[in-house]
Amino acid sequence: MGAEGESNMLPILFTHQTITEYSKVHEIPYFAKPILIFSINLIHSTLFPPSPYHKTMHFYQTSVPNCDSESQCSNYLHSQPSLPSVPSLTSQPQLQHCSNAYCSTTLKGHNSYISSLTLAGKFLYSGSSDNDIRLWNRNPSSYEPDDDDDDEKESLNDNVVAVGKGAVKSLVVLGDKLFSAHQDHKIRVWKINDQEKDCQKYTRLATLPTLNDRAMRLLVPKNHVQIRRNKKCTWVHHVDTVSALALSSDETLLYSVSWDRTIKIWRTTDFKCLESISNAHDDAINTLALSKDGDVYTGSADEKIKVWRKNNSAEKSHSLVDTLEKHKSGINALALSTDGSVLYSGACDRSILVWEKEDGGAMTVAGALRGHTESILCLVVVSDLLCSGSADKTIRIWRGVDGNYSGMAILEGHGGPVKCLTAAIHHESPSDTCYVVYSGSLDCDIKVWKVMVPLL
Repeated sequence: MGAEGESNMLPILFTHQTITEYSKVHEIPYFAKPILIFSINLIHSTLFPPSPYHKTMHFYQTSVPNCDSESQCSNYLHSQPSLPSVPSLTSQPQLQHCSNAYCSTTLKGHNSYISSLTLAGKFLYSGSSDNDIRLWNRNPSSYEPDDDDDDEKESLNDNVVAVGKGAVKSLVVLGDKLFSAHQDHKIRVWKINDQEKDCQKYTRLATLPTLNDRAMRLLVPKNHVQIRRNKKCTWVHHVDTVSALALSSDETLLYSVSWDRTIKIWRTTDFKCLESISNAHDDAINTLALSKDGDVYTGSADEKIKVWRKNNSAEKSHSLVDTLEKHKSGINALALSTDGSVLYSGACDRSILVWEKEDGGAMTVAGALRGHTESILCLVVVSDLLCSGSADKTIRIWRGVDGNYSGMAILEGHGGPVKCLTAAIHHESPSDTCYVVYSGSLDCDIKVWKVMVPLL
């Protein structure tokens, strides 16, 4: 870890959140944390006394930890200064283009914060930090029961289809299979039941890496990697939270990224791990986006976005082709335009950077979308709209046409930071398009928003 000054050994400010993550990885009991904090800070204050040549480094938590309350979680959501060197693509947001935007319903049922949402057919899946995966009808009108309709109320509380062993960080649906990424370092595959019938628990098909995958590599020494002092495991294992999942355009490959700084590629037919890119970043990888042409974008707490491309070499399937560096804080979210020519990135600096693909294929920053007052936590693209969720508890809707962006709406109503988003077109008319935006928050609620956008 280098920095300015005469030495690259710097005193580190150890806070509760950094010790919490350290304790989780190194299996330190909860009761021992205060002793650990005291001991480490005592050692550092002795070895590294304050000096004019040394700067104190603060750790910014870019992924929301497993918290018991909104107030506890909000302490982890740091927001750093915006980027003065990057021009704004919009003037002060004027929300005059959106004729109507409102919350049509609120879906309740989760007992902890919502960390993942995905749409599949007529249904919405949600994952939370209480390990549950729930299934909802994506049609908002089905969640407006009469006051006396006890059966409908009961069904809203009986929609858990799967329960993992760690907080659910990401969800992906492929045919009749549901892939879920978890904080316990595992990826789980679930068999989707007939959803038209009564909601029943899904059957777990596999846990990645599979037993066969582990056994095949266990006896070969070169398949073992050092994960910490005196401990090794095979390279097919993630050894920290699996933070995001994404499918290749042909749906034959599943990509996973983790706080262990690795990228792994899995075959979707038999769940075999085909490749692992170790030390892909210098810090935890928080987000992942795949373009239709096969480029893989990863965003990390190291403030960098990296671009990976599959090549024809059998020995090394993916290689690094570009590194995008403009953010000055950890990157939490990435999203691609429908044609893959524009990349959006959100970070703790409160800005959404817009990257455009040049003729040679390289991404260059075109400018920034500003308006949020806290960290950007999630992004989703639907048609020509970009939706952003923030620690400021709001969702903003942006529209980009020929490189010109305008703020369409600010959706307010959540009682906590907005952690995840998904969206779809609801219906179109000759004069406007109705979009449905689903948002999950640290307030444990899922809100369903309808946004009417006039046609150009």
